[in-house]
Amino acid sequence: MPLPKQQQIFGLAGWLAVCFAAAAVGAVASVQAGSFYLSLVRPSWAPPASVFGPVWTVLYALMAVSAWLVWREGGFRHARTALTLFLVQLILNALWSWLFFAWHLGAAAFVDIVLLWGLIVATVIAFWRIRPLAGALLIPYLLWVSFATALNYSVWQLNPQALGG
Repeated sequence: MPLPKQQQIFGLAGWLAVCFAAAAVGAVASVQAGSFYLSLVRPSWAPPASVFGPVWTVLYALMAVSAWLVWREGGFRHARTALTLFLVQLILNALWSWLFFAWHLGAAAFVDIVLLWGLIVATVIAFWRIRPLAGALLIPYLLWVSFATALNYSVWQLNPQALGG
């Protein structure tokens, strides 16, 4: 039996709030990210700093809709494992900004993003099994984090003084 429309609207608002709260936690760590990022040696294929904000905004919105679609299939109780995976990867996502931009820990940020990538893969699979569209909505996020993993590694290796050897 489908959830009442009002409950679905509150659910969507809740998942948007959760995702953008994680974004805000990461953003607090990234206050100086623009100037710090520009001070680093970057590979030629690195995008300009101005690309990251718009891309992440779209990705967080897609993540929220994806989690909401899974939640709609029976709530947290029905999809406990899938939604727990989602929440844990969201924590690692927010932590990455602190590790890289606030604390300048390149190796720890790289470990975090590799773990994040694995959790996103697990979340995509878990979501797909419950609602294929929810899994598909996470594919752009997985692709972006795949790219970000390579970028994290490259920037860390090019900047051992700033990010630890």
